[in-house]
Amino acid sequence: MERVAATVSADYLWQTEQTDGKTMVVVVDTVSTTQIRPRHPEKAHRPDALSPSKPDWIRVRAPTTRGYADTRNIVRENGLVTVCEEAGCPNIGECWDKKHATFMIMGDTCTRACAFCNVKTGMPGALDASEPEHVAEATAKLGLAHVVVTSVDRDDLADGGAEHFAKTIRAIRARCPTTTIEILTPDFLRKDGALEVVVAAKPDVFNHNLETVPSHYLSVRPGARYFHSIRLLQRVKELDPTMFTKSGIMVGLGEERHEVLQVMDDLRSADVDFLTIGQYLQPTRKHHAVKRYVTPDEFKGYEKVAYTKGFLMVSASPLTRSSHHAGDDFAKLRAARAAKFG
Repeated sequence: MERVAATVSADYLWQTEQTDGKTMVVVVDTVSTTQIRPRHPEKAHRPDALSPSKPDWIRVRAPTTRGYADTRNIVRENGLVTVCEEAGCPNIGECWDKKHATFMIMGDTCTRACAFCNVKTGMPGALDASEPEHVAEATAKLGLAHVVVTSVDRDDLADGGAEHFAKTIRAIRARCPTTTIEILTPDFLRKDGALEVVVAAKPDVFNHNLETVPSHYLSVRPGARYFHSIRLLQRVKELDPTMFTKSGIMVGLGEERHEVLQVMDDLRSADVDFLTIGQYLQPTRKHHAVKRYVTPDEFKGYEKVAYTKGFLMVSASPLTRSSHHAGDDFAKLRAARAAKFG
């Protein structure tokens, strides 16, 4: 390597190097005392986890449409965070083009460090008291008939953020009375009374994802407890039998088919109405590896079995995510309940 030039400006050191005839510029910040913090500091020193190449059925086009740009602008104008962006959802182009977005409240930093998730980890800042109104305003601007609200885990808060969820639900109800509301919550582990606060705010759908089979919790979702999550969903139905409940898992993490079927049975024992199953996709090489890509035919098989076990609604495909087509699926879910119970 041959060093060609080095120039010092007021703020930066510009160093130009040449290797094999190619020029590379390295910019070194010589002034800022603020170090760039890794998005996932707890994963920074892990060895790379290699995943197999994506099959054709997983690939999606980069978002470039006008509808996508309009949705992004509304999100930015209201200073909101979306799980679509933070989690790197593969369906963001399709959903945002239709002006569908899943709002992520209580900041962009999670207190957990799940091995599958791309949301930033660390110690979050204080809650934004104006956020519920901003979410309601964005819901109105987007003209949403069905809105999905999720959050980071906030283990640092006494109630896990339950009251903030409730305020957001109430703000949307006040601003958009005909909009149906779906929430995707954390597990409120060791937060006594938190679940009751959220259920009392009357969302239309209460979603809490199991994420994976119980044998994988230690390596995939170490901060959570499988049976606590099952009990959380069961408790929702005890508090309000009319509320729709929903949960989802990822596959491709190394689970066995019989384990997925057992999760279905556990969810039905908690009277969960709606099940989603999607392919796990590795955000970075520091995250849990994809063990295999489950075929579309296998997803169809899971869907068929789930319906026979009594779920009112099932969405199972490689690109299924909790809030993908949530509005259309809610309409089908409500129709399925009406057809079954009258």
